[in-house]
Amino acid sequence: MESTDKVVETVIVGNYVEMESEGKPNNNNDIKSKFSNLFWHGGSAYDAWFSCASNQVAQVLLTLPYSFSQLGMLSGVSFQLFYGLLGSWTAYLISILYIEYRTRKEREKVDFRNHVIQWFEVLDGLLGKHWRNVGLVFNCTFLLFGSVIQLIACASNIYYINDNLDKRTWTYIFGACCATTVFIPSFHNYRIWSFLGLLMTTYTAWYLTVASLLHGQVEGVKHSGPTKMVLYFTGATNILYTFGGHAVTVEIMHAMWKPQKFKAIYLWATLYVLTLTLPSAASVYWAFGDLLLDHSNAFSLLPKSPFRDMAVILMLIHQALPFFITFGFACTPLYFVWEKAIGMHECKSMCRRAAARLPVVIPIWFLAIVFPFFGPINSSVGSLLVSFTVYIIPALAYMFTFKSAAARENAVEQPPKFVGRWAGSFTINIFVVVWVLIVGFGFGGWASMTNFIHQIDSFGLFTKCYQCPPPPGSPPPFLPHVGAPRPSPANITHHHHL
Repeated sequence: MESTDKVVETVIVGNYVEMESEGKPNNNNDIKSKFSNLFWHGGSAYDAWFSCASNQVAQVLLTLPYSFSQLGMLSGVSFQLFYGLLGSWTAYLISILYIEYRTRKEREKVDFRNHVIQWFEVLDGLLGKHWRNVGLVFNCTFLLFGSVIQLIACASNIYYINDNLDKRTWTYIFGACCATTVFIPSFHNYRIWSFLGLLMTTYTAWYLTVASLLHGQVEGVKHSGPTKMVLYFTGATNILYTFGGHAVTVEIMHAMWKPQKFKAIYLWATLYVLTLTLPSAASVYWAFGDLLLDHSNAFSLLPKSPFRDMAVILMLIHQALPFFITFGFACTPLYFVWEKAIGMHECKSMCRRAAARLPVVIPIWFLAIVFPFFGPINSSVGSLLVSFTVYIIPALAYMFTFKSAAARENAVEQPPKFVGRWAGSFTINIFVVVWVLIVGFGFGGWASMTNFIHQIDSFGLFTKCYQCPPPPGSPPPFLPHVGAPRPSPANITHHHHL
């Protein structure tokens, strides 16, 4: 057994030394090369940490106070801590399966120099085509709607700076901006953007915290949550979505020079994200209470100021401006899948690859216009897609990959002692599958879809300006809480203040 371990270790080290040389940029001394290496070519553990943290927090930061109003303060904090830990565990599982898959393939002399490994390929290599097909469907659908949510968030945010244009028009504009992400080759090239993105969301989180505390509690503030099961599980699934950002784990790992260092990176990224999400969500909820039930974007309740405008602008840059960050994180894996489907993935011309990628942006643009329900759509995606994509499927895949004694004995990475080795890791995985299937997908799916359908009934598809204040002289807005009496169609407009 000892000699086997040594052989495995030697193979792994050899493989990753080769991967380092393939991924690292040239160390030429000219200024252009140094500049490119500093800002463009990233593959270190620090780059991976910045990528994970900036991708995880993003626009969902603005909807967490809304979730707190649905859950109440205690449940809001508890679910953040719980799902943060659960997400870190399943990200660890994905990283182990990636290393297992890559090591097996490189023992077979498979060359990945011009190929980006993706999650569905890991499932295919370890468990077969049926697992690949299920993983591909869930992963692509989740990333598609994740990109849609980024686009919706951009239109929602910019409206609070300039309301001369409605949110649908802003969606058209930002859809065109997002199309420029087709020019970013891979996750190697997000080094400076990930760093800046995390700075931007850090500023926004602390702006929300400080501004809410300085504003103080509104007159007659109430903190009555939780009041309804539908709202409670809708809020819980939004937090499930918040800590389900590791659908791009494999692509981030593949961009690393030493992917075996990834194992604990997502956990450290999550711990940092919690220092942003907990204070900001708790402070905004403390200040505005139940008013948040009708304002899914936290910016809508804070008074206009240069600091708020700066936070909005930074979030916009982080989400979707050309060559920037979160939209690209969600969309880049879709570009890879599309390239592989049409045979363009190994093409060396970036211009040809960029042109081939453009059709991916069109359905994202269209869906953002059809379903502009910022907040409710997050919960729906969380319950129906995130629950399987990054929680249930990785946990099941891990158990099926290592179900035989031979597979466990020859595993590249053994489970850590503090979780109880194989017995402990399998027990945790069974808990993850049962919990997420019942609470996340079951109750969460029922609640979030009930709320989502309610938004469609109240506002309609293709609504021009979701959650916009009514124009002067219009009748008082109907507030469509789940369970509220349905008004007659004559009284419904598309300018309600949800």
